[in-house]
Amino acid sequence: MKRLIAALLFATSLLGQPVTPPAPSAPREAKIPQPVEKTLGNGLRVIVVPKHDIPLVASRLMFRTGAAADPRGKAGVAALTATVLTQGTKTRTAEEIARGVEALGASLSADALWDATSIDLSVMSSNLPKAMEYVADVARNATFAKAEFEREQGQTIDALQVELGQPSSVANMVAARLIFGESAYGNSLPGTPASVEKIRREDLVAFHKQHYRPGNGVLVLAGDVKAEEAFALAERVFGNWVSGVRSQVSGAPRLGDTPQTPDTPHPRVVIVDMPEAGQSAVTIGRTGIRRADPAYMQALVTNSVLGGGYSSRLNQEIRIERGLSYGAGSSFAPRATVGPFTARTETKHESAAEVVGIITNELRRLSADDVPEAELTPRKAALVGEFAQSLETSSGIVDQVSALALHNLPLTEINRYISGVQNVTAAQVRQFASAKLAGDANVVIVGDAKQFEPALLKQFEEVEVIPLADLDLASPTLRVRKAKE
Repeated sequence: MKRLIAALLFATSLLGQPVTPPAPSAPREAKIPQPVEKTLGNGLRVIVVPKHDIPLVASRLMFRTGAAADPRGKAGVAALTATVLTQGTKTRTAEEIARGVEALGASLSADALWDATSIDLSVMSSNLPKAMEYVADVARNATFAKAEFEREQGQTIDALQVELGQPSSVANMVAARLIFGESAYGNSLPGTPASVEKIRREDLVAFHKQHYRPGNGVLVLAGDVKAEEAFALAERVFGNWVSGVRSQVSGAPRLGDTPQTPDTPHPRVVIVDMPEAGQSAVTIGRTGIRRADPAYMQALVTNSVLGGGYSSRLNQEIRIERGLSYGAGSSFAPRATVGPFTARTETKHESAAEVVGIITNELRRLSADDVPEAELTPRKAALVGEFAQSLETSSGIVDQVSALALHNLPLTEINRYISGVQNVTAAQVRQFASAKLAGDANVVIVGDAKQFEPALLKQFEEVEVIPLADLDLASPTLRVRKAKE
């Protein structure tokens, strides 16, 4: 008993001692089978990545157009088109599609991002041929039945109205408008209640006809499938699909376009007054980089240090050291053209201005000093670990390969990711931060303005306060235009 008590006392004494985690081991380059590709006669690019460890296949039929191509004034068309896509075709009802896919033990979904729309499938390899027929059917023959459209439109509006009651959602929407002004990326991807209300079934039909075309598409398959069998299957279900002619949509960015720039010449500091909110949301944002930017790896490492995880600087300072939030982070969202960079958190109303100061100070610190190697090494290791984990599943491989295909990047880049991260130096992080993160940025706080506005005015000369009822997310001014009396 005495030995047990002594052991417990010794163990308890160790609890108060700082524990230094072991240094990360040297990374090994992830190796996946070399993707094999073929382009069908109608222009559909087919990429196959064999992975025969388990009898599953993941696939993505991706079209290189997304929410950035929404008609002006109707943000949400691309998202709503994807939502209704699987709700009935010329030969199958929505119920028949759902039951047929379920009977195959498969999952089928469609989604729209900013620069792409995708139809994702996961299925046992033995059922792949039958399941792929459902993918082809919804991609080619969706009817957008009036009843299905109206139901999804109503549900989307209801969901967006709920989002507009969340400070963090409002802050993100406002930040996008401040960063990109009236350009496409300034919209909310799913739209707003007002913009979705304007959408008609005919808008979905037109969007589908214009952009869901084989010449605008990439089919990626990864898993237990041989390349020649996949090519033959793609030829069978997609080969006779005629590729139409695409006309340019006004305001929609295309791959390779020059970067979009904000319409506002100077960053703004905006408060959206929401007195009933339980806490305040803080978002600081500016333009970031394109996905094809040569400095992409530097952006990943820089963000990992700043706000890319639990041990990042923002989370350390805001959550761990000061207890001002349950979490803080940042991210680059590289797109076909320049996407946004944002740093975000939620905090008590009375500490919102303090949090803004912490974030801006951390941005300045990254630009001023080299990151110590003891900090940089584990942050790079975290990126490597996340990437390696993403390659453990067929769907993860599809994510990585389709992203490269979308942005016209070599598919071999997937096997150079780890070395690319490891080769980023502290000097490069500082230089990248100086070029992309230094200087003034847009600041958005959504919460009870009276509790933090006085403190914020000590940091910034100009602060705009917009009551939530006067907020217009479709306008670069962010204010509802009031009729002249």
